[in-house]
Amino acid sequence: MKEVVISVFNTVGDTFCVEADDGQKLYYLIKVALQEGKKVKLSFQNVEMLTSAFLNTAIGQLYRDFKEDEIKNSLSVEHLCLEDKALLKRVTNTAKLYYKDPERMQNSINEILGE
Repeated sequence: MKEVVISVFNTVGDTFCVEADDGQKLYYLIKVALQEGKKVKLSFQNVEMLTSAFLNTAIGQLYRDFKEDEIKNSLSVEHLCLEDKALLKRVTNTAKLYYKDPERMQNSINEILGE
């Protein structure tokens, strides 16, 4: 299986990866590579700031399109500091829960927000 390295910095064009729109660009590149059966290594070299909004869009929604095992076996990251690894872990855990039963999760969110 061929491995592709995707530079987050080059994809976004900035050291700050904070916008969901930028995450969407990265998501699309990852999705296409995974659909082609490639392994993907995300390089976060030169990235100074990450937000959950960016990671939710870039990586979280992969759990809607692929099985957890596929992602686990085909996607890896490098050059992430400890706190960004923790943020990524929270994002992926939330995405797994959400995409397991999106309607139930949305109902819970609405209940919490009083909607």
